[in-house]
Amino acid sequence: MQRENEQTYTTILWDVDGTLLDFDYSMRCSLRKCFRTLGKTLTEEMILRYSQINDGYWKRLERGEITRAQLLAGRFRDFFAEYELTGIDEQSFLREFQAGLGHYYAFEPDALNTVKALQGHYKQFVVTNGVESTQKNKLKLSGLLEVMDGVFISETVGCAKPDKEFFDFCLGQIREKDKGRVLIVGDSMTSDILGGIRAGIRTCWYNPGGRPHDCDYSADYEISVLPQIYEVLGIFGFPA
Repeated sequence: MQRENEQTYTTILWDVDGTLLDFDYSMRCSLRKCFRTLGKTLTEEMILRYSQINDGYWKRLERGEITRAQLLAGRFRDFFAEYELTGIDEQSFLREFQAGLGHYYAFEPDALNTVKALQGHYKQFVVTNGVESTQKNKLKLSGLLEVMDGVFISETVGCAKPDKEFFDFCLGQIREKDKGRVLIVGDSMTSDILGGIRAGIRTCWYNPGGRPHDCDYSADYEISVLPQIYEVLGIFGFPA
């Protein structure tokens, strides 16, 4: 691994869902399992609608409008009500769903090869919103836990991205104290990129679909495939 000039970054903060791992895959597999348990039909339209409801709740959490507990319960309450699904033990459903999210995983393209190539050359940490047991199990099963130098999960930290407090805690735990040498990579403008800006670190937006955004802020870098991170880091000649 060679660099064009003096290394700028020493530390990478990685988002997980939608960046290193395919959250849509995990969500779909877990929802299907839960509905099989219930003996109820789950259509593609229902999956897409749940995804919209879930995304709306996460955006509200990011804005500080609701708590994590309200998110976990409210998204399914709204979903069940919209489709008139009755007689469901919501707590049991939620437990099975969260367990499924931690069990089913698929990598984003080139994700594992990329983080493995950077291992030992950069300090790499996971920064993720979510349930601790779910995220840790998924990281362990996927092998990402072995690659990372540390994991920061919102449930454990006590606050979530994009709160500055979340990043203050993470930055306080890592060795690198020069914020100019820390880079966050994530797929969410409202969580990862805004959080990185608030924390005073450099930001890289993973945007494989080429999505536009209507935010009044922007990332320092934008990549459409994960190996482009090598260029951001100033590496020439992709690692073998």
